[in-house]
Amino acid sequence: MRIALVAREDELAKAWSAAFAGLSDTEIYRGSIFDVECEAMVSPANSFGFMDGGIDLLYSRHFGWQVQEHLRRAIFQRHHGELLVGQAEIVETGVPAPAFLIAAPTMRVPMALDENSINPYLATRAVLLLARYGQFPSGPAMGTPLSAHLKTIAFPGMGTGVGRIPAEICARQMRAAYDDVMGGRGSMPQSWAEASERHQLLYSDHPVRLQ
Repeated sequence: MRIALVAREDELAKAWSAAFAGLSDTEIYRGSIFDVECEAMVSPANSFGFMDGGIDLLYSRHFGWQVQEHLRRAIFQRHHGELLVGQAEIVETGVPAPAFLIAAPTMRVPMALDENSINPYLATRAVLLLARYGQFPSGPAMGTPLSAHLKTIAFPGMGTGVGRIPAEICARQMRAAYDDVMGGRGSMPQSWAEASERHQLLYSDHPVRLQ
């Protein structure tokens, strides 16, 4: 599985280039996400599947508003009406390519995120876990592994739009999610101190002892 990181801003592209340097399965694109050949695009959605703002609005205009309807139906039927930050859901776009949209909330409702937020990490991790270990929830391919169909997934900046997460923090957290899911680093911490340090390193170079 390849990961395409797509930025319209130089700052984000540079941050990703530094954070993901040396990875052969990751590419950075400068321009429109619609120009990337992929099987799935990522929506840094809200928890209720509204796709009428930010990059989600561009998705709705590009694919049609039925994508929002499909996503909200999936959230209602499979997540009891709310897709939590740290979860992801996949729906069909209705076009041959990309055939799928993966929604992963970076916020519960549209809002600026706190400077210590780890939501970009949680959302990216959710997408990668779903793509690597999940199965199609419905349709003709129901029950088959997603990994057999998703060769390339295109990501925008997670939380950098409405959420206003700085590019460097976004890149740091997305790389941490990649390492935990794709790089096999995702072992459980062995102590509260280790868990606290890992958490703080998602948004700071200078973790402090909290206990």
